[in-house]
Amino acid sequence: MDNLTFTNSLLLVEGLKVTPQSSQPVFIILLLVYVFTVVSNIGLVFLISTEKNLHDPMHFLFCNLPLNDILGTTVIMPRLLQDMLRETSERYISYAECVIQAYFVHVYTAACHYVLMIMAFDRYVAICNPLRYNSIMTNKMVIKLSALAWGLAIGLVTIMVSLTLRLSRCRYKIENPFCDNASLFKVSCENVSINNIFGVVYTIIVASLSALTIFLTYVKIAVVCCSSKNKSLNSKAIKTCSTHLTVYIIMFISGITFILLHRFPEYSDSRKLASVLFHIVPPGLNPLVYGLQTKEIRQKFVKNWWRKK
Repeated sequence: MDNLTFTNSLLLVEGLKVTPQSSQPVFIILLLVYVFTVVSNIGLVFLISTEKNLHDPMHFLFCNLPLNDILGTTVIMPRLLQDMLRETSERYISYAECVIQAYFVHVYTAACHYVLMIMAFDRYVAICNPLRYNSIMTNKMVIKLSALAWGLAIGLVTIMVSLTLRLSRCRYKIENPFCDNASLFKVSCENVSINNIFGVVYTIIVASLSALTIFLTYVKIAVVCCSSKNKSLNSKAIKTCSTHLTVYIIMFISGITFILLHRFPEYSDSRKLASVLFHIVPPGLNPLVYGLQTKEIRQKFVKNWWRKK
C-alpha cells in the first residue's frame, strides 16, 4: 500500500464514520440537505440579480454570502457522499485533488468572516451615516469591498497551503472526513512547527478581527438607535441588523465548536462531525434566515411563487 500511495500520489480519506445500518438514511438526508442548500442559495442570487428593486449595495454585497455558501458545501459534499457509497478501504483521493479541496475549504472558511465584515460595514454606513450612504456605498465601493474580502481569503490561504506543499510525505491516510490543511501536513514526517504556528495565528487573527469588527459595529449602531427618536428607522435597523447578526452567530458557533474540539483528542469523532456540519449548517440556514427576515426578499419570493401558482 505504501509503494502504491507514493508512486501514484494516492491518499486514503477516512470519510464520514457511520454504521452500515445508518449509512443509507444518512446518505439520503445529506443529499437532500445539499440539494436544498445549493438550490436555495442559487435562487437567492438569481432573485437579487433579476429584481431591479433589489439592486442596491446591501443586496449586492449579500450576494457574496450565498456564492460562498455554494462553494463551502460543494467543495466537500459531493465527495463525502461519493465516499459513503464506498468501502472505507477504497476511499482514495489523489494528492492534487486533496490539495484543491483543502484550498477551497479554507477559502470558504476565511471568506465567511470577511464577507460578513463588509456586510457589517454597509449596515454601519446605512444607519450611522444615512445622508452620505449613497455617496459612500457606490457600485465602485461595492466592487472594492467584495474584491477585498475575496482577495484576503484567497491570498492568505494560498500562503498557508503553500507552506504545506513544500513538505514531503511519508504517510497516506487523511484522518478526517475531507481534506484540509492540517490533515495534509500531518501526512508529512518533517517538522511542521511553521505550519502549526501559521495556522493557529491566522485562525486567531481572522476570528478575533471579525468578532471585534462585528461587536464594535453593532455597539455604534445600538448607540445611534438609542439616541434616535425615529421609530421607523430604528425598527428597520433592528430587522436588518438582527438578520446579519443571526447569520454571524450561526457561522461563529459552528466554526468555534470544531476548533475547540481540536483541544480534546478524546472527542475526535465529535470534532470531525462538527467540521462537516460547518459546511452544512450555515450554508443551509443562511437562505432561510435572510429569506424569512429580509422583507424585500420575502415579498419578492412570495410574489414570484404566487405568480407561478
